[in-house]
Amino acid sequence: MSRMSRRLARGAAALAALTAGTVPAAHAGQPGPVDVQLLSITDLHGYLQPYDDAANGQVKLPDGTVLKVGGAAYNAAHLERLRAGKKNSILFSVGDNFSGWPFEVDAFRDEPTIEVLNKLGVQFSAVGNHELDVSAGFLKDHMMKGRCFGKVDVDSCFTDSTGKRFQGAGFPFYTGNIVGAKTGKPILKPYNIEWVRGDGGRRIPVGFIDLTVPDTPAGSTSYQPDLRSLPLLETANKYAKELKRRGVKAIVANVHDGGSADGAGFNGCNAPWGPVIDFAKQASPDIDAIFTGHWHAGFNCTIADPAGNPRPVIEGLNHGRLISEIDLRLDARGEVVRGETKAVNHPVTRDIAPDPAVQKIADYWTARGNERAAQPLARQTGDFTRTQNGNGESTMGDFAADVQYWTAGTSREGRADLALVATKPVTGSNAVARDLPYAKGTGAGDADGRVTFGEAWNAYGYGNPILTVTVTGEQIHQALEQQWQGAKFAPFAVSKNVRYSYDASRPVGDRVDPKDVLIGGKPLDTSRTYRLAALAYTLIGADGYTAFTGFTGAHRNDPPDHEAFVSYLKAHPTIAPAPLDRVTPAEG
Repeated sequence: MSRMSRRLARGAAALAALTAGTVPAAHAGQPGPVDVQLLSITDLHGYLQPYDDAANGQVKLPDGTVLKVGGAAYNAAHLERLRAGKKNSILFSVGDNFSGWPFEVDAFRDEPTIEVLNKLGVQFSAVGNHELDVSAGFLKDHMMKGRCFGKVDVDSCFTDSTGKRFQGAGFPFYTGNIVGAKTGKPILKPYNIEWVRGDGGRRIPVGFIDLTVPDTPAGSTSYQPDLRSLPLLETANKYAKELKRRGVKAIVANVHDGGSADGAGFNGCNAPWGPVIDFAKQASPDIDAIFTGHWHAGFNCTIADPAGNPRPVIEGLNHGRLISEIDLRLDARGEVVRGETKAVNHPVTRDIAPDPAVQKIADYWTARGNERAAQPLARQTGDFTRTQNGNGESTMGDFAADVQYWTAGTSREGRADLALVATKPVTGSNAVARDLPYAKGTGAGDADGRVTFGEAWNAYGYGNPILTVTVTGEQIHQALEQQWQGAKFAPFAVSKNVRYSYDASRPVGDRVDPKDVLIGGKPLDTSRTYRLAALAYTLIGADGYTAFTGFTGAHRNDPPDHEAFVSYLKAHPTIAPAPLDRVTPAEG
């Protein structure tokens, strides 16, 4: 065959191969495309066991069918199925693994969640706002490195399901936009590069830019005055350029901030909106896919980047109900072939066998939680109830205020002149959550006059830090006036060193005379400053009181509300309801 004939034959073979959708034989020596599976979970919050209620254990299909979903063992089983046969599969978290509201996780400082995530094979996680509920140091030293504090197996480093002491996460956390307030430097590495394999063992980089919701340093549970945040968009674009300079052509944004696509279902996209949607419309075209979280929403959108190319934006609800998957195809240069990207949210259904090893971990911590909940903490001489008298006082509310006052006084930096607790907040959650009755309850380990660990944990708090801040006397005065908002009476409980009276016959906004407010026996001076102990939720205005905005000198007391309540009871083994005499109507 002549040289020309051979060329014609190769051309015909190549054309036939293209028509058939296969790689032409003439290009067999060139690297072929590489498929990469990205799997993520978000906002797990320590929900290790399955739940059956709509908010924590169900999803709804577009046809209205309700599926029961969730549970760490079912997540493990679905992940194994999804990863089967995949050469390049990367599993990661979009953040908020922590601040587990289930008692068996919360009471063990989120260490059970780490044990499960390690077992699932999570390779890295973005820092969510709740990763910083204690401190950046706690995240880095304890959760990541396993460094203990307090008494081992009592305060931290609990014995896990294997009988070993907590060793920390087997994976790193990243955030590009949370920096030290003074240094301006990221508290952790801002991005990570994972390597996938192509033909002949060829290694190809995939970059992940990890970002945290910007209001984290001032958020009610993650309040960290020694941190500040940088804008998501500028940070993402900065690191996208840096990754490109390093030769990384496939780039993913792992963003713990969210959005919504109302009524579209978890695999739909109907009129999407929210901060991450705005981010998706503007972020660098070098970013090929966006995973999101924080809003506890479920959607699967394709939004054009600024260059007009399609780009997936996906969020996977919360509490282990969905697994988000984006499949990328990389060409010979390592670039993402955008038109071949696929995205889907998988419901974590319970119609398959749960993973027995992960179920064993979850059951172990549930059993330990039950044991800890039954532990006796203190004796009580009477009922502590949230029932308020005509002045808005209750024995439980006053007790919570005293706990905050005491907690602030356990350190010189946190010492306060007074404490306030919102007992019927205008908006948001009520930290004074349950009564502490004298009579024996239904919980294990309870008896008449006994306060158990579980009772105490459930009675007060929702994982909020107790701050000591500097406010003016006038701000305290205005806060007391804001107890009356229209037809709603939203009283504060005050600490034991405070007494005040009010005149309900006067107009709203003019019912408390500062001279009738006594702090430590002295009238409130509206022109001086005071150190106030209160929950961050109240101080930043989330409770509906705006009087304290602009506070200064914030000190974050340790421990936060749940733990503070337990610590108080350990230090005061007998408690008695105080008389309801801190608030009185004005005479005459």
